[in-house]
Amino acid sequence: MKLASLFSGGKDSMFSLYLMEQMGHDVPYLVNIIPEDAASWIFHTPNLSVVPLMAESMGKELVTATSSGSEEGDMDGLRRALDGLDVEGVISGAIWSDYQWDRMNLVCGDLGLKLFAPLWRKDQDMLMDQFLDSGIEAVVAGCYAEGLGEEWLGRPIDRGSVEDMKRVRERTGISIMGEGGEYESLTIDSPMHRGPLEILSSEREWSRTGGTLRVTSARIGERRA
Repeated sequence: MKLASLFSGGKDSMFSLYLMEQMGHDVPYLVNIIPEDAASWIFHTPNLSVVPLMAESMGKELVTATSSGSEEGDMDGLRRALDGLDVEGVISGAIWSDYQWDRMNLVCGDLGLKLFAPLWRKDQDMLMDQFLDSGIEAVVAGCYAEGLGEEWLGRPIDRGSVEDMKRVRERTGISIMGEGGEYESLTIDSPMHRGPLEILSSEREWSRTGGTLRVTSARIGERRA
């Protein structure tokens, strides 16, 4: 099937896209909704400015729409981005959120599109193992939970960091996939990229409730032999 991928640049949207292409689907479009309010009801917001570089590196057409960040605004932005696209369905990186699932289903249903969520309701330890095996590389771009301090910002999501997350989970009950909003991620590379995302400069914003790594400059790097 010909599909569009809801794409934020985080690991879940990238992993979902990767899985659907591995199943043989054609995914020529990345759809990125840009909320004016960082506290968007539905969409991931950190570092959306680097999404065009990711689309370029993967050879995908990027389709964007703005949103107020409210529930209705997010749904309207999604509807405007998808309306008229030559696709049969949409890929989502949703894992647990019934709210997110319901709202996306409403929009897709109105447009006659099928919603695919290959991560939906899967065991999170299993998903993380599959993610680590996929060849996708990502870093932590935001921390908002007890046990994930400023030292986690920019840290690669690899087997060592996942083991540390599991130890934090034993104390606090966090989701190691970040599905409860415990952390946000930024994809650096994948088997679909012609070259990795190189972060040239970034800024850290930190407070008592957590913080974000904001990329201020980046480029597509060369693939190493």
